[in-house]
Amino acid sequence: MKRILCALLVCILLTGCSQKTRQTEEKIYEATFLSLFDTVTVIKGAAESKEAFSELAGQLQRELLQYHQLFDIYNDYEGVVNLKAINDRAGEVPVAVDRRIIDLLLDCKRYYELTNGKVNVAMGSVLELWHEERNNGLNDPENAKLPKMESLKEASTHTDFDKVIIDEEASTVFFSDPDIRLDVGAVAKGWSVQRVAENAPAGLLISVGGNVCATGPKRDMTPWVVGVQNPSGGDYLHTLYVSSGCVVTSGDYQRCYAVDGKLYHHIIDPETLFPGTFWRSVTIVCDDSGLSDALSTALFLLPMEEGQMLLDACGAKAMWVDADGNQYYSPGFDALIRT
Repeated sequence: MKRILCALLVCILLTGCSQKTRQTEEKIYEATFLSLFDTVTVIKGAAESKEAFSELAGQLQRELLQYHQLFDIYNDYEGVVNLKAINDRAGEVPVAVDRRIIDLLLDCKRYYELTNGKVNVAMGSVLELWHEERNNGLNDPENAKLPKMESLKEASTHTDFDKVIIDEEASTVFFSDPDIRLDVGAVAKGWSVQRVAENAPAGLLISVGGNVCATGPKRDMTPWVVGVQNPSGGDYLHTLYVSSGCVVTSGDYQRCYAVDGKLYHHIIDPETLFPGTFWRSVTIVCDDSGLSDALSTALFLLPMEEGQMLLDACGAKAMWVDADGNQYYSPGFDALIRT
């Protein structure tokens, strides 16, 4: 799971508070959970009572918790065969898994092909080296160091997603390279939010670590307002009108640590094996939260022209922010801007 160690990428702003429906005053309520995907989850929506909303939010939280446990690569859970179990055993035997893991990995394979390998959940062996040094550096800043390049290069020889063998009929996963490790942090939150949102009532706003999904406008048919984080801190870069669909941002200010005064973030380019340097942040607006998550990572690692080609293929919109704070919009993005 992604571990958010800096500010959230996207924050939600709430406008409007109530309306009358079926002669009953319905207010917008908010529930916050801290147990999902190592980040903050916020659910907002209208209901006839606080109790009714709490029941709904609790149901969504339980659904998200199931995905959290299934896609966790660090922890075991009683009665759950999750990605950690796959990493531990799939190099030896095919591992029977929940159908939701099969569906996730099939989509990840599609993202891998769509992005020409920029989004590769089979990069776990490389990402683990960065994860270890980042944790060590945060715990002991004076002795922070980078992963050794020879270790990164060795790990990168075990990142071929084609060697992750997915048997849909048997619902099993097997690694033909026993040293492959899965890490779905680039897509897990967004993909999970999308699955839950598809079965949720209309008119909710669900945010998991800044992966924001609207299941429809508010009850009075006005849009939600979503704030896009400034990668340099301070005020929002923009607030966006969102009636449906998803807003996801990838940025260099999350899960970062310093080595010799230079910050290194968590979005690792499969080609260089180092953090991407094209952009400070990329914000995606798209109908599908899982695809949005994948696109935000891919566009962060690509020059704008190649990123725009991906957007065109997926029917998505984006905003890029470069190292000097300059902002660039894909066609149609500016129409979403409120402020």
